[in-house]
Amino acid sequence: MDIFEKLANFCVVPVIALEREQDALPLADSLIEAGLPVAEITFRTKAAAKAIEQIAHHRPDMLIGAGTVLDEEQAKIAKDCGAMFALSPGIDASVLKVAAEITLPFAPGIMTPSELQIALRHGCKLVKFYPAVASGGPAMLKNIAGPYLHTGIRFNPTGGISLDNMADWLSLESVNAVGGTWIAKQDDIMAGKWDTIRQNAAEALAKARSL
Repeated sequence: MDIFEKLANFCVVPVIALEREQDALPLADSLIEAGLPVAEITFRTKAAAKAIEQIAHHRPDMLIGAGTVLDEEQAKIAKDCGAMFALSPGIDASVLKVAAEITLPFAPGIMTPSELQIALRHGCKLVKFYPAVASGGPAMLKNIAGPYLHTGIRFNPTGGISLDNMADWLSLESVNAVGGTWIAKQDDIMAGKWDTIRQNAAEALAKARSL
């Protein structure tokens, strides 16, 4: 089973921006205790690489990935830090080439059929549909995915997903998992509200498994 198949077992991937390296392990523990040992740590902050490294080293059972990977160097850093997978909000052929060379499972971001075909040409098995809600919601993704379902491509919609609407996305046969920023909000992390994050993760997992 590859890493993206493992993500599909949980249906939801917490998308997290960490400002402080020291929050990495408490965050990981909160998710693990909730039964959702998955996280996409975005490269939007300076602490991202060290946070991924901490989790990969100290919590080896965690499915840890890097998000907002925008260039070749970030892809290499993500791999070196122990990221098991990486995602991007957009698609860049040079980044896809490097990710393949270093054997880093990579899901580029797409919003159109043309971008999806670029991803397929580079052998991608999963793409991020971003920004999911602003791009037209589940109806738009269903129509984009339709002509390509036979290829086996899977989607990870992210951007505007919530506990209230995640079922609409997970009902689509092409969706692998949804990305959720609501599970571990930056304010809650900064305030050390690990119980809140644990509860959010548990609720998301329960909702996904009830579908």
